[in-house]
Order: sequence, then structure tokens, then C-alpha cells
Amino acid sequence: MAERAAGAVARGPEVVTLGECLMALVGTDYGSLADARSFSAYVAGAEANVAVGLARLEHAVAFIGRVGPDGFGTAIVRSLRGNGVNVDHLTVDSGAPTGLLIRDRRAIGPSEVVYYRSASAGSRLAAEDVDSAVDAGTFERARWLHLTGITPALSPSCRAAVERAIERAREGQLTISLDFNLRRKLWSDDEARPVLVDLASRVDVVLAGDDEAAAFADADPGSPPEMLVDALLELGPSTAVLKLGVDGAIGRDRDGASVRRPGLAVAAIDPIGAGDAFSAGFISARLDGASLERSLDVANACGASAVSALGDQSGLPDRVELERLLAPASADAIR
Repeated sequence: MAERAAGAVARGPEVVTLGECLMALVGTDYGSLADARSFSAYVAGAEANVAVGLARLEHAVAFIGRVGPDGFGTAIVRSLRGNGVNVDHLTVDSGAPTGLLIRDRRAIGPSEVVYYRSASAGSRLAAEDVDSAVDAGTFERARWLHLTGITPALSPSCRAAVERAIERAREGQLTISLDFNLRRKLWSDDEARPVLVDLASRVDVVLAGDDEAAAFADADPGSPPEMLVDALLELGPSTAVLKLGVDGAIGRDRDGASVRRPGLAVAAIDPIGAGDAFSAGFISARLDGASLERSLDVANACGASAVSALGDQSGLPDRVELERLLAPASADAIR
């Protein structure tokens, strides 16, 4: 049974997102998991990262999800609320634990990550959670719904929640974004393709990496970025964004030409969460009425800031920090 998290505060959000929250235990010292002797705890989860990123950029944002009746769940609720995220519909599921991930800390190369999320509270998110949020007025003043490809991969009930969110967002005329965010530990490309392609046809903005675009948009892996972003656009959204990591990003609106913007050179400490920070920056800029070019610059800056600190959310910038990052590239600082 799910109960409302203690201390939830009613707010009229501008952005709504939903999905899985986990607690991440990250090795304190550099090295493999086998050699790790101590860990630091951080809140994780793609949609939760986006929610915090948007809140730090002064947007009212609500998160819909479930955590377990345990210390990790309590810590997640406190953390999101402390970052300004509306947790009215981040519920406590008394029948399942909070999901957990454990990863090493590496200076170079991919991290080793172990997930304990099967049958977690987050995987029990359901369409009724979305309906409850809508009935309580959470979508009433919202302008944007953000989704990722992780949530529908977690369970049939999570997939139903995503479907219901799209349905209710369409009723309210919200802009809907989808970050493919493919997790091959959750499902194969063949399993993900029909689901993500269908979702892409029903949202307004699709964000993807070059490997995801090649896998799901019928493009050759070696295709130039301009061709990949065009292939994403053919899936049906009005705007497609291709994330290129340190090389920046390229985007295209259906009625315009492709726009490519460079990345920012920063000293990377922890690459995890960069894509979520990118999404938060892009959504923030679009809500502020920025052009596609400006939105990509803001997104790149947020992604660069995220990798400069350990943990998914530690490096997410506020407006002052974002202005500082953007200043060398543009005199048109965010106000």
C-alpha cells in the first residue's frame, strides 16, 4: 500500500516528471568494487535528477514515484524536498524496499554498476499514481511533462504509468519530452525498440545519444550527427536533440535547420548524471522561451557542470553558476 510521503508540500508545478528513485552507494576511493572498503550515499534516478536540476534553475517541479518504508526512502524524500522538488506524490510503498545501486569510482573508463531494483518500490509505480496526481491538480498549471526510457523498462505497471501520463498530459496540452536513456541491463534493443519508437511518435521532444539514435531511428551507426538528428525527427516529435557528450549537441525543430553547438571543456570528476543534467538545462531554457541554439548551450553547460562533482546531483548548477559557465560563450546571460 502506498502512502503520501511525510512532509509533502502542495505546490503548483510548472514541470512534472515520474519514475524511479534509488539510493546510490559510490566507492569513496578510486578502484574496483572488489577493492572498495567504504561508500558515500547519493540520491539517484534519471527523472529525479532532472527534477532537481530544474528546481535549482528556479522552476516549480513535481515528482511522481514510490520509495520504500526504509531509511533510504526517507533520505530520498528529504533530499528531493530539500532541493525544492514537490514530493506530494512521491509515495511510500509499504510492500517493497527502495531500489539501490552500487558503483565503483573510476578516473577513466566506464564504472562497474550493480543494481538492486527488482521488485523495488520504484518498479511498482502504476497508472493510479498518475491519476492521483492529476486528480489532486498536479497537472493543472503544469506546462511540461518529462519522461525517460528507463521507467517503461522497469515493469508492466511502470509502462502503464508512462502511458497514462502521456494521456493525461495530452488532455492538459502539456509539452512532453522523452529522453531515450537506454539501459541494456533492463532490456535489449529489440525489446526497447517498439516501445521507445511508439513513445517517440507521441511526444513533442526526443533526446538521445548517437548510439540510441542509430539503434532506434533506422540510421547507420556511423552516420553524421546531422543525419542522426534528422532520423530522430522522422520518428514523429516536433523537436529532436542528439547529445554528443564532450562534442556538444545538435538539435532540429521540424520547421527549421539543424543547429549544432559545442560542448564545454571541464575537468570531469564523475560522468554519471550528465545526460539528465543536459535534459534539465534544455527543458529550462525552452520554458524560458529560448531559441534552440540557446537551449543547446544551456543544456551543454548543465551537463558539463554535472560531471564536475561526484554523485548524480551534486554538480547540478543554479542560475548564478549557469551564468558563469555560459559567460565565455555568450554575452546573453540568463536573467
